[in-house]
Amino acid sequence: MSDFDYDLFVIGAGSGGVRASRVAASHGARVAVAEEHRVGGTCVIRGCVPKKLLVYGAHFAEDIHDARKFGWDVPDCTFNWDVLRDNVLAEVDRLEGLYGQTLDSHKVTLFKTRATVVGPQKVRLADGKELTAERILIATGGWPHVPEFPGSDHAITSNEVFHLDALPKRIVIAGGGYIANEFAGIFNEFGSKVTIVNRGDTILRGYDEQIRDRLLQISMTKGIDFKFNAPFQSIEKQEDGTLTVHLENCEPIEAEAVLVAAGRVPNTKGLGLEEIGVALDEKGAVVVDATNQSSVPSLYAVGDVTNRIQLTPVAIREGQAFADSVFGGKPTLVDYANVPSAVFSHPPIGAVGMTEAEARNRLGSVRIYTSDFRAMKNVLAGRNERALYKMVVNEATDQVVGLHMIGPDAPEILQAAAVAVKAGLTKADFDATVALHPSMAEELVLMK
Repeated sequence: MSDFDYDLFVIGAGSGGVRASRVAASHGARVAVAEEHRVGGTCVIRGCVPKKLLVYGAHFAEDIHDARKFGWDVPDCTFNWDVLRDNVLAEVDRLEGLYGQTLDSHKVTLFKTRATVVGPQKVRLADGKELTAERILIATGGWPHVPEFPGSDHAITSNEVFHLDALPKRIVIAGGGYIANEFAGIFNEFGSKVTIVNRGDTILRGYDEQIRDRLLQISMTKGIDFKFNAPFQSIEKQEDGTLTVHLENCEPIEAEAVLVAAGRVPNTKGLGLEEIGVALDEKGAVVVDATNQSSVPSLYAVGDVTNRIQLTPVAIREGQAFADSVFGGKPTLVDYANVPSAVFSHPPIGAVGMTEAEARNRLGSVRIYTSDFRAMKNVLAGRNERALYKMVVNEATDQVVGLHMIGPDAPEILQAAAVAVKAGLTKADFDATVALHPSMAEELVLMK
């Protein structure tokens, strides 16, 4: 028997931590997990799952309106935030239970408390109990970053937004990334007056310029207001409970809620990592090698806490690779090339591979193909909103090195198309594929 209490102790029961725990246990390891919040992590509890359910709810606003053009006698409808909020939270509770059952069925010991690292192979629980493990895995994810300024405590983050007591009539959203744009679309469809405030002049940095410009254009047409180059100065709470937001280069804005979506930082504060010699980068992320091992040989990290690619499926891949490599005798590395991503804005975005700018910088000579069209459903509904698909091709090899899409169901279409990009298929391969008509996806094989 081992001299340690456990073969593996995992801190954080999110997507990466749960996957690593159950896979390691299936390989015969004695595993324990500590989670100070709720099992399931950011994605299940306060991230992509409840957010996507709100996105579905928001889509009904346009669907109900458009249904009239398709012959449905739809009366004027009102939206009840309380009903959607409570149903979403109930679904989160159900999923949390399933994650707990997964750990239990694999005989993983769960400590529902905070744990910190007090030695290369020792952790301490919040009640003072100390446990030893041959290996420790940090899977504590990320946490919303809230810049400090007067009144910043009056703002909420993506952690609290799912629990709002009432739908705000006016909401200010700080940030230009995917979280800001997703919640802007959600609240706008629910009927709130939405203002996005960005300290810079660009939304969705890292996405293709044409695609993000199209989202900006459509968002403004839908009534979302944008304030660029407008850093926060302060937030004042008035006697009636409303908030006054003071910005640089801008008039004050009145709102019932302020949502700060200014990025996420690795959740390593107070874990005791630096005290035992674990190297952290300038943002506080655990520095790991290709095998997820830190500067302390017995300690590993996966997921957002490493700040490599902050996506749930990546954390899951990393957790699987760690467990298979260390406990399963199957050395596995995660391939970070051509990882697809989506923005569940209104309309949504899907992307994989290089943007046009990245391809020109890295490859030199490229060919660009686009399809700019109105979806058939939008035509009949009288909606002028246009989709845009963009293909980036390496001139020298004809290989498709990037696909970028904005339009209805873009993420669903992009997932399948990402297989082709990952496989290194060429523009000729796309051209040789017979179109599936009538569909939006057929535009991918019809670009000339």
